[in-house]
Amino acid sequence: MKVCITAQGATPESKVEERFGRAPYFILMDSDTGSFEAIANPYADGAGGVGPKAAQLILDRNAGALISGLLGGNAKAVLDAAGVAQYTYRSGGTVKDAFAEFRNNTLQKVG
Repeated sequence: MKVCITAQGATPESKVEERFGRAPYFILMDSDTGSFEAIANPYADGAGGVGPKAAQLILDRNAGALISGLLGGNAKAVLDAAGVAQYTYRSGGTVKDAFAEFRNNTLQKVG
């Protein structure tokens, strides 16, 4: 499964970005292989409505789960409709840390 983690930079060593739609990068981690792909968020500096556009971007990359800090209602609705599991991560750690917590099943699932 591909797990999307919002990030401040383009590597797994980057800090997790708490804002979903405004995240500079999305890191897609493969839960089977541990490989990753970094995607620059073209909507990060947009005027409005960035959440649903960012959600569609990660759906286009076949993400099955999302790890972020804050998720707006419109983006959540898009992800819910697509069946993407959503998890909260707010400890200030790295993408790699958040992915480890996901694999250990210790993240809080967004309801």
